[in-house]
Amino acid sequence: MIDTYIIKPDIFELDDIFECGQCFRWNKEDDGSYTGVIGDSVINVAKKGNDVIFKGNCSGDIKTICTDYFDLNRDYTKLQNELSKIDNYLKESIEYGKGIRILNQNLWETIISFIISANNNIPRIKGIIERLSKTYGKRIEFNGKNYYTFPTADELSNVSIEEFRSLGLGFRDVRLYETTKMILNKEVDLEKLKDLPTNLAREELLKLSGVGPKVADCILLFSTLKRFDVFPIDVWVRRVMNELYIKNEDENKVSKKEIQKLADTKFGSMQGLAQQYLFYWKRETA
Repeated sequence: MIDTYIIKPDIFELDDIFECGQCFRWNKEDDGSYTGVIGDSVINVAKKGNDVIFKGNCSGDIKTICTDYFDLNRDYTKLQNELSKIDNYLKESIEYGKGIRILNQNLWETIISFIISANNNIPRIKGIIERLSKTYGKRIEFNGKNYYTFPTADELSNVSIEEFRSLGLGFRDVRLYETTKMILNKEVDLEKLKDLPTNLAREELLKLSGVGPKVADCILLFSTLKRFDVFPIDVWVRRVMNELYIKNEDENKVSKKEIQKLADTKFGSMQGLAQQYLFYWKRETA
């Protein structure tokens, strides 16, 4: 049985949401819709006029699943209006990526996905995650195709470094192995992270193998932890912040500390959302 849920959100553009770098398990279909796996459910998302149409093979109520995952109870119009007042650069970047919503992705899946993303490109990241899920996750059928859940820490508990390596992980094989063990041993308790202030949650994430400052901030922003007071800094973010605000002739000399200080001052508690608009705008129009 296929479940359906239709809504008319003010802010929701498929390409903006799925191509802005926050997720790796959504694939574009020939008709322009996207299909992905949320937990134990497979969902297809299409947009026709102002209607966003969710259809899926769901493990629970499709409305609840999609409302939570796509952050549908948050007023993004209000957030965009507030951010647009900061300066014309941010206003222009918001106009470009106005359909972005920040997803509430499973914390464990987000941790492993962004460890895999380190020094990697999106097609390879997606391929590795798909092989990992197909090998160790559970199969779900939808529209005549097979999809696979993202494997839990328990499902990866007996996977060896060599088996991880066979999926094409490269140097990340040890990191996945070690992080899985740390989570299973409660060296970092994922359940407790949501109750910690952002700085302490970041410190806990940094204990995990393969998690540096940028990956930690991506996890904080794009998972169910949902912290907008972080500013993940990669090559694109450094480039856009230097070009717009810092204006150093050599962008490689711009330190992350300098960028972070500027983000704190300029964007405050909404810096994570500002980062997404600036990042997406710069990368897509470069």
